Amino acid sequence: MQGQPVRRLTLYHRVDCGLCERMLAELSQLESRYTFALERIDIDEEPGLSARFNAKVPVLAVDGEILCCHFLDTSALIDELTRND
Repeated sequence: MQGQPVRRLTLYHRVDCGLCERMLAELSQLESRYTFALERIDIDEEPGLSARFNAKVPVLAVDGEILCCHFLDTSALIDELTRND
């Protein structure tokens, strides 16, 4: 039996964004209880992302699918991280 695959989380953020820092801190707290790989992408470094997510940051995607914007939906994230496909 193989272990469950590691879920890939992508946090789209920008520098000096209070909401982004808050979501990152909340994700850091969850890292001790759940297994996931977190990639942080600064939307201001890519014009396409800046246009797409400008007023929505922070945006959290799980395995490429957007889960939440502005505030971490902790219960939805935990459901995703503990789901057995």
